[in-house]
Amino acid sequence: MFKKEPLILCFVLLCFKAEAQQLKSNSLDSLSSKSYDYISKSVAENNTDTGKAKIYAQAWVTKAKQEKEFNQLTQAYKALLYTSEKKHWLQYADSMVASANKTSDNILMGTAYMTKAAVYYDRGTIKTALDNFIIADKYIVKTPDKNAIFEVKFGIAQTKYYLGFYDEAMALFKQCIEYFKEENDRAYLNSLHALGVCYNKVGNISLSSITNRLGINEGKRLENRDMQPYFIQSEGVNQWAIKKYKEAILNLNNTLPYFLKNQDFATVMVTYCYIGKCYWQLNERDKAITYFKKVDALYNEHNYIRPDVREGYELLIDYYKKTNDKELQLLYIDKLLTIDQLLHQNYRYLLKKIIKEYDTRKLLEAKKDIEDEMNFRTAIGVCILAMLLMVIGLLINRQQKNKRLFRELMNRNTNLESSKKEDNESKPFVQELIPETENSILKQLEKFERTKKYLEKDMTLVKMASILNTNTKYVSKVIVKHKGTGTIEYINKLKIDYIIEKLKTESKYRNYTNKALGEEAGFGTTQIFTRTFKAQTGISPTFFIYQLKKATNTDSLD
Repeated sequence: MFKKEPLILCFVLLCFKAEAQQLKSNSLDSLSSKSYDYISKSVAENNTDTGKAKIYAQAWVTKAKQEKEFNQLTQAYKALLYTSEKKHWLQYADSMVASANKTSDNILMGTAYMTKAAVYYDRGTIKTALDNFIIADKYIVKTPDKNAIFEVKFGIAQTKYYLGFYDEAMALFKQCIEYFKEENDRAYLNSLHALGVCYNKVGNISLSSITNRLGINEGKRLENRDMQPYFIQSEGVNQWAIKKYKEAILNLNNTLPYFLKNQDFATVMVTYCYIGKCYWQLNERDKAITYFKKVDALYNEHNYIRPDVREGYELLIDYYKKTNDKELQLLYIDKLLTIDQLLHQNYRYLLKKIIKEYDTRKLLEAKKDIEDEMNFRTAIGVCILAMLLMVIGLLINRQQKNKRLFRELMNRNTNLESSKKEDNESKPFVQELIPETENSILKQLEKFERTKKYLEKDMTLVKMASILNTNTKYVSKVIVKHKGTGTIEYINKLKIDYIIEKLKTESKYRNYTNKALGEEAGFGTTQIFTRTFKAQTGISPTFFIYQLKKATNTDSLD
């Protein structure tokens, strides 16, 4: 059977990580004929192999149940608890208590309640743990087993420490130190560590540091270094208390790998919190917030919290209040309200002693203020959203209109030769010119279009009349009669039609900038080109090119 060890940090509840293999009926049958001594020794011999150990433990339980040997059944449930996942611990601890109560063995009953207390302690249900330790003490004290007596004493001291009764805890830890010094090295060192932490809590930092140094030196003397990281971590907390923040960070960081490796998340949580508080005092607030969030992540994962990390949430609230992040401020206010309820259940006495910057009333008031402000912002947001939807609607309509104009433009005849007939139809009445003069100007105008003289920059009515070998008055009359528009509009239409035709038929032009296209068409500036293009087509040249490329890529026009 298991050797009874004094309670240490987790009261010797061995946290085996592997999952036991599924038992077959023939395995149990073959072990049922073995003696209890054989089975219990097999459990102990396989304590590093959870699967095998659990097979023997379950066989032990089965055999004891069948034979109604409640003394053996109590010990079997304890072995099964050690080889199982945490979620099953309380179930097996209750079974231990039930079977132990069917015996008249005080040590068995005391051990069963002590194990149940340890399970509650591990869960963070400290008040219930203390209740079970006290019941265990009622039985254990009737026995001559001093080892068990001091196991219970240590458990009571630990729970009193966590409940904030530091003076009572220190008195018990000193008794444990005196006894375990000669009986059990690890329990002795663990008691020293607990006493040093208590000194810190009552503000006697120098005595706490002396105890930590003693613990480290005793560990070296005894060649037992298991507790050394805990003494160093405790000293880091002391250095924070005396404002040696950089030294504290160094010591605290040095211990983290050990605690993380051993999955001691409660100590990791405290270590993160004090590193965060050191960075906060060094005015490195962003680093501090990173560590407070690590504390919060552990709380979210394990639903476990301690009073000594509560301040980290107050600092998170302060940080996001100053950065005006209302959502995160509200998040951590809600978290702190929930945490205070949890702490109140297990640490009611201690919680009263904690100086709280944010008591419940202030937290609720701050929460209401933030929620009111966020509701107002929401209302403003709804209005802005409605306006955005209107804008989006207008943009969609414009997009649809542009696509329609693009389709019309693609169907528009921009070829000069094929558009001559159209130009001669439905022209407004203009005072007649001498036929010979009119025909001569028309021939010159055709040459003007054919040779693309209209692409020259700064093409004016005067310049055009000179090219056509006539005067401005005659040119205007002929253009109005045969083209149905004014001279400048006529020239600009020729320019735009030229660019449209080039864009439709020659892909290289689709890679030109608006400036290059404007120069190609003979416009004086880019602005005049884009303005004229949009005035004649209803869409910008950029949109037209985009749609052309899109149509080319999909082999279909919108």
